[in-house]
Amino acid sequence: MIEQGSKVCLHFVLVKTDGQVVESTYERGHPVDLTIGDGHLPPSFEHYLLGLNVGDKQQWELSADKAFGEHLSERVSYFTRDQFPSDEALKVGMVMGFSQPNGAELPGIIQAIEGDSVTVDFNHPLAGEPIVFAVEIVSYETPDRR
Repeated sequence: MIEQGSKVCLHFVLVKTDGQVVESTYERGHPVDLTIGDGHLPPSFEHYLLGLNVGDKQQWELSADKAFGEHLSERVSYFTRDQFPSDEALKVGMVMGFSQPNGAELPGIIQAIEGDSVTVDFNHPLAGEPIVFAVEIVSYETPDRR
């Protein structure tokens, strides 16, 4: 049975409630490996994996707050065009990396370009949307408790 710290190999599919597939390991042609608790999946997603076994197939509909969070207006920022490299061809929908003071990079989506004003959304692209999360457990190893 999958528990905290288990190394898991699984297939997963993320689907919007309108039926649009957002991501599918089946479409990629191979499952993914992760460790429960390592941060590769949001904790709310990992919660659903606990207790599953090899061969289990499950599906859950997650509300926005349980999936990627609500869309927060305070995560939308406004910049002037001169704050971007002059050779950067900005387009609405484009994802860009923004350097943080700690050196980490934060992705932002260009939401609007109006004259010299550029609106960037730093919410997760699926924030505010309910998601269907489906999994198939291929294999797992429980943590060594020596």
